[in-house]
Amino acid sequence: MTTPTSVAHPATPPAGATILGQPNQLFVLFFTEMWERFSYYGMRALLVLFLIAEASKGGWGWTREQALDLYGWYTLFVYLTPILGGYVADRILGTRRSVLLGGFIIAAGHIALFLETVPSFYAGLALIVLGTGLFKPNISAIVGQLYGKDNEGARDGGYTLFYMGVNAGAFFGISLCGYIGEKISWNLGFGLAGIFMILGALQFWLSQGLFGKIGDKVDAESAARLAAAEAQDDTPKHVVADRLKAIFVFSFFTIFFWFAFEQAGGSMTIFAADYTDRTLSGSAGLIFKVINTAMTLVPAAILTWLLFKLYRATGGKYALANASLALAFAIIWGLCLWMLGREFAMDQSEVPATWFGVLNSFFIVVLAPMFSKMWEDKWNPSGPVKFGTGLVLLGLGFAVLSYGSAGIPQGAKTAQVSMMFLTLAYLFHTMGELCLSPVGLSYISKLAPARLLGLMFGVWFLNSAIANKIAGSTGAYIDHISSTYSMSAFFLIFTIIPIGAGVVLMAMTPLMKKWMHGVH
Repeated sequence: MTTPTSVAHPATPPAGATILGQPNQLFVLFFTEMWERFSYYGMRALLVLFLIAEASKGGWGWTREQALDLYGWYTLFVYLTPILGGYVADRILGTRRSVLLGGFIIAAGHIALFLETVPSFYAGLALIVLGTGLFKPNISAIVGQLYGKDNEGARDGGYTLFYMGVNAGAFFGISLCGYIGEKISWNLGFGLAGIFMILGALQFWLSQGLFGKIGDKVDAESAARLAAAEAQDDTPKHVVADRLKAIFVFSFFTIFFWFAFEQAGGSMTIFAADYTDRTLSGSAGLIFKVINTAMTLVPAAILTWLLFKLYRATGGKYALANASLALAFAIIWGLCLWMLGREFAMDQSEVPATWFGVLNSFFIVVLAPMFSKMWEDKWNPSGPVKFGTGLVLLGLGFAVLSYGSAGIPQGAKTAQVSMMFLTLAYLFHTMGELCLSPVGLSYISKLAPARLLGLMFGVWFLNSAIANKIAGSTGAYIDHISSTYSMSAFFLIFTIIPIGAGVVLMAMTPLMKKWMHGVH
């Protein structure tokens, strides 16, 4: 799970206390982004399940095709609007005001979803799309503006910590909103996402003084610094042209990755709900409860410790901001303990269909340091090989699902496939993501000239938007393909296409290396 990065205008980072060697402002952004991702992924985990649920169970009773088609349009616009949001921040509002406004618009969207009427539902989706466009590209830009000549060495570590905040928010959002939505009430699941977005936006608003001029509207001085930096770029035109070709190739191949990967919010969620044996009893149920408890409480404890470090660094001057965070964590702890206690009290557990979505975030937290170490010490191939490897790993994840669903009768609406297959699929998908997504963003920042950096990130996320729409459209054929051929054939599509694309890209390595002109 990645977060868009926007070009940041040069600014002087404010001096101040540090936490873990990082500017304390980073952790304000860390928690703000965490609650935004909590709300986004918590709501997304419920969206398709709510739409296809029977009216007697509180849903709308849509067909899978209708639900996945709406999901595709929604995610398309979620990835398109950040391009406009970056422009608005650069030209009108500044990054900090854009983040603040975007956060409150997102919160309004979740409140609209909570109201459970048809007009408010569509209004809620529109507000979330609009707010995300303002929020997502600009909070990452502010992270970049926290670093200058004095602390440039801490930049990579800062983005790594920020990325952990992204995945921590996704983990708890899917886990808690998904559980409450599925087990208690759809509208309470949607409403919970809104509560945390409100608290996150409040915390950011109340911490404004920490940022100094960082994130303000671009003034003449910062614009002059940006122009001077661009003027110093003496890269030959043919080299720039070749590197732009490489960026377009990388960006194009992301379509083959994300169109399959984003089945997680659509067809894979349906597979978890209707075709996976999620009922556990006896020793299997107890083992799952223990594992789920550790997966939930250990991250909560680590994040609470970071909150304490932020409080120590900012002191009483930002007491209200820290109080909003403390309230959010009190709710998190309360809900986690309630959820785990409720499950332990049951003789037989039914794993929520949304639970499998947390595996991506969990595996990222576990595997990211290992991959970072591998690139550093063991195996650090060129970008096309890393990209191709990511596509192949993604395809292998769907190969696992294709094999696991081989026994499902043609056209069956329900089945009892082992949880192991979905778990392994998410493991392969996460490894693929770690090979492709952070690597892609890094290559754009290294290959694009300063004057075109924002545009190239726009190209990257435009392709992501296209991929998300294709994901919804292809996922909508799950019933047609499984009834005409088989469920195994449906997942085989997402096996063959990414692996084929990965092999083609790896075969292009000599040409890509030539175009990159020494950038590794």
